[in-house]
Amino acid sequence: MKEGVVIKSTGSWFIVRTGDEALVPCRLKGKLRLDELKSTSPVAVGDRVSYELDTTTGEGVISDIHPRKNYIIRKATNLSKQTHILAANVDQAILLVTINYPITTSIFIDRFLTSAEAYNIPVLLLFNKVDRYDARHLQQMSDLRAVYEQIGYQTLSLSAKTQEDLEEIKALLKDKTTLITGHSGVGKSTLINRLEPGLNLKTKAISPSHHTGTHTTTFAEMHPFSFGGYVIDTPGIRGFGLIMIEKEELYHFFREIFALSHQCQFHNCSHLHEPGCSVKKAVEEGEVALSRYNSYISILLNKDEKYR
Repeated sequence: MKEGVVIKSTGSWFIVRTGDEALVPCRLKGKLRLDELKSTSPVAVGDRVSYELDTTTGEGVISDIHPRKNYIIRKATNLSKQTHILAANVDQAILLVTINYPITTSIFIDRFLTSAEAYNIPVLLLFNKVDRYDARHLQQMSDLRAVYEQIGYQTLSLSAKTQEDLEEIKALLKDKTTLITGHSGVGKSTLINRLEPGLNLKTKAISPSHHTGTHTTTFAEMHPFSFGGYVIDTPGIRGFGLIMIEKEELYHFFREIFALSHQCQFHNCSHLHEPGCSVKKAVEEGEVALSRYNSYISILLNKDEKYR
C-alpha cells in the first residue's frame, strides 16, 4: 500500500502526488463510492490517501482516505441533498471578491466565511479588479472592507491583471496550502498566473452583456509555487449553499454575533425575536453591520435559495 496527496480531481479519476513527487493516476475502490453516496465525490483535492499500485499499468486504486484536518464544503448545485467538498487539508483560503465585473454579494461572502469558520480555516478577502472601478465602486469596496476588518478578517485589494508588485500576496502564500476561490470571472486564474507564470492557466473574458464569468477551470487542481507552498485552484462557483451546520449553532460562526451572544437575556437566544437580545440591539446601534445580520437571518430561515 502506498500513500500520497490528491492534486487533481476529475470526478472519476484522480491524480495522486507521491512523496518523491511522482504523479499517479488513480480511480476509486468500489466500496468508497458506495460509502459516500451523499457526496459528489468522496475524495477531494488535498486529501491524503492510500492506494494500491498496479505496476503493469502504472495506475492506482484509492482504498482509503486519511482523516482530514479540515475542509470547505457546500451544497452540490445540481442535487441539493448532496455535498461538494471544494478542498481538504488547507492552511488558509483566499476568497476573491469583485465589486463589479462580476458582482460578489455580501451574502455569498458570508456563506463562504461561515463554512470556513466551522472548520477553523483562516480566510483572506482579496478584492480584485481595482483598475476597473470608478469612485462609487471604490467607495463600495472601502465600506465592505471596513465591515470585515472590524470583525477580524484580513482584507487586501489589488489588480491581478495590471499590478506589478505582488510580493505581499506571495508572502502570505509562501509555504502554505491555500485554496483560492470565488465566482467565475473574478480573476482566480489570472492571479495564479501572475504569481506563477509557468502554469499558464487558461483565462477568459467575462460576458460583456451580463458581467458574469464563464468557467475556465474545469476541475479542482493543486499547483506548487516555486517560492514555496501550494495553491488549490477551483472552478468558479455561482452559489454557496451551506450544509452540515445546525441552526442552533449557526451564530457560533458569525464572529461578532457569537461575541455578543453571552449578553443576551436567554441563553438559547436565536437573535430573531427574543426580548433582551444584545445582537439585535447592536444592529440597531450600528455596532453590527446590517448586511452581516441579514446574512445570518437569511441562512437561519433558509432563504435565498440561489445561495448567491
